[in-house]
Amino acid sequence: MSGRRPFVGGNWKMNTDLASGEALARTVGAECVPGLGSLDVVVFPPFPYLQSVGGALQGSAIELGAQDLSSEANGALTGEVSAEMLMDLGVAWVLVGHSERRHRLGESEALVEEKLTMALESGLSAVLCVGETLEQRRAGRAHEIVRHQLTSALHRLSADFAREIVIAYEPVWAIGTGVAATASDAREAHHEIREFMSSRYDSELASGVRIVYGGSLVPGNAKTIFAELGVDGGLVGGASLKAGDFLSICSAATIGIAAG
Repeated sequence: MSGRRPFVGGNWKMNTDLASGEALARTVGAECVPGLGSLDVVVFPPFPYLQSVGGALQGSAIELGAQDLSSEANGALTGEVSAEMLMDLGVAWVLVGHSERRHRLGESEALVEEKLTMALESGLSAVLCVGETLEQRRAGRAHEIVRHQLTSALHRLSADFAREIVIAYEPVWAIGTGVAATASDAREAHHEIREFMSSRYDSELASGVRIVYGGSLVPGNAKTIFAELGVDGGLVGGASLKAGDFLSICSAATIGIAAG
């Protein structure tokens, strides 16, 4: 085994309501405790339900995450949510640079870098999302795009912070489409990311950083993808909204993570 602790995140996106979110959190929290002590599990509900979901997770092994944060500490920023506000609600993790924010909401590389720095300096743990579009992949630029995203996001980040992040490789063409990257696609991309981290920092840091796969991850493909060299878990979208599916993926992570 690699010695890296597997990670599974459930990104609920703009789904659930107050009642269904609490119910989902209670079910997953109750079932996720037995036998999963060697796995980090985080759920990322919509902003309005962070407090209620956090309450429902009390006493469980699951941590609470937010889907985004502001790059600023406070101020006249209507609609924004600060790191301090998130931590006040018991949030421990935050997603940064998710493809839907990059491509649908126009977040720049500079803004992603500012948000990542804000999260880490404020005491939050962060999942940094990177990945290429279908057009970029067809043009043979997949690795170039991912390296560019990492270079921008990490260019001011110290090794002490860098070794604590989780990097999520999420091929944009596989998100919400039902088409997942193949296991070999995931292995190749994760290898490239680890090589980048080695060149940016050092081989020791690169061997310790967790890199997870995101993009139409479901119970049917989780075990195969998790068995690939260097894949340390997953960032789950639609399947995280079904307790049984999400728990199945968590279980696959505890038994299927290969050394890398």
